Amino acid sequence: MEEKRKSLNFIEQIIEEDLSSGKHKSILTRFPPEPNGYLHIGHVKALWINFGLAAKYGGKTNLRFDDTNPATEETEYVEGIKRDIKWLGYDWEDREFHASDYFDDLYQFALKLIKDGNAYVDDSTSEEIAVMKGTPTQPGVDSPYRNRSVEENLELFQGMVDGKYPDGSRTLRAKIDIAHDNMLMRDPLLYRIKREHHHRTGDKWCVYPMYDFAHGQSDSIENITHSLCSLEFKNHRPLYDWLIEKLEIFPSRQIEFARMNVAFMITSKRRLLKLVKEGYVSGWDDPRMPTIAGMRRRGYPPEALILFCEKTGVAKRNILIEIELLESCIREVLNKTTNRVMVVEKPILLTITNYPEDNVEMLTAENNPEDENSGSREIPFSRQLYIEREDFMTNAPRKYYRLSEGRNVRLKHGYIVNCIEALRDEDGEVTEVLCTYYPDSKSGEDTSGVKAKGTLHWVSASHAISCEIRHYDRLFTVDNPLADDEVDYIEYYNKDSLVTVDSAMMEPSLQEANPGDRFQFLRKGYFCVDEESTEDRVVFNRTITLRDTWAKIKHKS
Repeated sequence: MEEKRKSLNFIEQIIEEDLSSGKHKSILTRFPPEPNGYLHIGHVKALWINFGLAAKYGGKTNLRFDDTNPATEETEYVEGIKRDIKWLGYDWEDREFHASDYFDDLYQFALKLIKDGNAYVDDSTSEEIAVMKGTPTQPGVDSPYRNRSVEENLELFQGMVDGKYPDGSRTLRAKIDIAHDNMLMRDPLLYRIKREHHHRTGDKWCVYPMYDFAHGQSDSIENITHSLCSLEFKNHRPLYDWLIEKLEIFPSRQIEFARMNVAFMITSKRRLLKLVKEGYVSGWDDPRMPTIAGMRRRGYPPEALILFCEKTGVAKRNILIEIELLESCIREVLNKTTNRVMVVEKPILLTITNYPEDNVEMLTAENNPEDENSGSREIPFSRQLYIEREDFMTNAPRKYYRLSEGRNVRLKHGYIVNCIEALRDEDGEVTEVLCTYYPDSKSGEDTSGVKAKGTLHWVSASHAISCEIRHYDRLFTVDNPLADDEVDYIEYYNKDSLVTVDSAMMEPSLQEANPGDRFQFLRKGYFCVDEESTEDRVVFNRTITLRDTWAKIKHKS
């Protein structure tokens, strides 16, 4: 039993204690996104924890949109969030809720607080309230409106609800302790006047509850047993508990865990929105973005993101997780699941002078050596091929195992060739490489006895199809762009985070690829077909390189 207990994370320990003590017969968690942006890598961890723990203990998870700020919320975000959650493999079944479903209940809760002397209407401005709250080292002072009678507060609050007062002129505040050690407990705001059209309730309300008021009470209305959230809400927990106590409602329990902070990524929706609006990226689903939509478009498999969560686990302390671990998870999944194909990014012509001019030979290529059920495909081989320009070198050093005059290399799935000459233009640029081949050196049937230390990928020149490749790198040049408060994170924007190659050549089998299909380009990396592909032109996004070259660069520097 002791070994089992050690293997549990702290949230699992709490849940098991609650179930074994009879406090709860089953557990109910919730995932409560605000529909003011797209989900990001941090939400993946929250989804994994909430849905994963509920499933482990036979419980359920609600999806609830905390839509209390209509000025920043859009239906587009609601639909995008649902699409992302489903893509990750999580199912909330018929349990989709909105904080706006409870606006009438929250209004009644506010009335109860006022009647019980636990809330009051304040006419102070936001600036005046901020000053009266004091500082972390200095207690606040009472608002001059703090001791209004219950009757006056009820009348004024109803006037707020009925739209009698201008925006920002009055607020409803909890009456707790203006000298409390926790600044959030110094008479926090519960309601504000805000004439904004709500995407679900329309113009019914001109007052909206603050997040801290709506969130916990929505948990109680839904009978959420364990309200799991990230560490930034730890200081909000006393208010969460205070409201439950004063309202005498279902005692949901808030538990905080460390958020997912990944190097070279930011998870502030406000800052991500700035990148979108100011054109640093093409949109929320730009493959450089740490959003689920962006990672999906880049080709990250959902299984890799879940694996990443499993490897980082559940912690109580925030740390910056190395992005190399995420990349390792991506490679691990893609290596097992993607077909190997051949694409030449910067082509140079290779002519096999002793191969029949009009002959086209179909070679058999295995799709994925890691998957015995992946099968094989036929690829055309002919007299003229394209190889990578970087795979030929004049006067190459001894340990250069690619193509150079007088050297042998094997063409993947095909024959061994020997380079005899390089043709150049008037500027000395190599335009064509001439080779001869060994007819009895065919891959899988080699009886030539000829040796070749290197293997090159290629495509048949007469069958190759032009395609576009977008190379994506990290969006920022430093691992923690938010570390220095005095430096705008935009200063660390990586101007080379997108490099486009528009003259690449691919093998003909890829013409049938669909958006979202993932492949390993031999010797190049993992790539995904982009949604902007058309019948006439395939566009590939580089998902990730084959090896962690970034770590080598950092080590050398």
